[in-house]
Amino acid sequence: MGEAFPATSMPDRDWWAALWPDPLATLQALGIKPGMIVLDLCCGDGYFTAPLAKLVAGKVYALDLDESMIKMARAEADRQGVSVRKWIHADARVIARHLPENVDYVLMANTFHGVPDQPGLVRAVHSVLAPNGLFGIVNWETRSREETTVLGLPRGPKTEMRMAPTKVVAIVETFGFKSQAVIKLPPYHYGVVFAAL
Repeated sequence: MGEAFPATSMPDRDWWAALWPDPLATLQALGIKPGMIVLDLCCGDGYFTAPLAKLVAGKVYALDLDESMIKMARAEADRQGVSVRKWIHADARVIARHLPENVDYVLMANTFHGVPDQPGLVRAVHSVLAPNGLFGIVNWETRSREETTVLGLPRGPKTEMRMAPTKVVAIVETFGFKSQAVIKLPPYHYGVVFAAL
């Protein structure tokens, strides 16, 4: 997404829906609960943002580096009749400058593999979490791109960019987190949930 996330792109909405037919169930599987204050980090076109806003009754912030993605996400939230506390157009590494409060959960879906400065991003996430806050990362499985087909075509990042859960854990745990769970998210994803120490 833009300059800081050169290896990510937003899929077409039709295959997004084919891949994630029930985004609310995915969010719940990742441990997001009503009453939490959540940051949708690198929110993209809002595919998870709108259901997230429903789940937490609007107590959600949404950040993306790409202003056009924020416009799409805002339009989707409006279409679904949900509100977001604040739309943030910024680099994810400076989120603390833009959030008026700490959050209980930071969600990052389908983007971590393409972040050039993963340590900087993890430190930034840690800085905005409330005590005992959670950080959920959704990633593509490490199988080859040719094996991860959606609507008949290979999808997702290049095979060599995909990260095993153990690699994600090794990076994130270096910066004040402890992994709590690895969750299978069929057909091609997993989620790792970390607690801030």
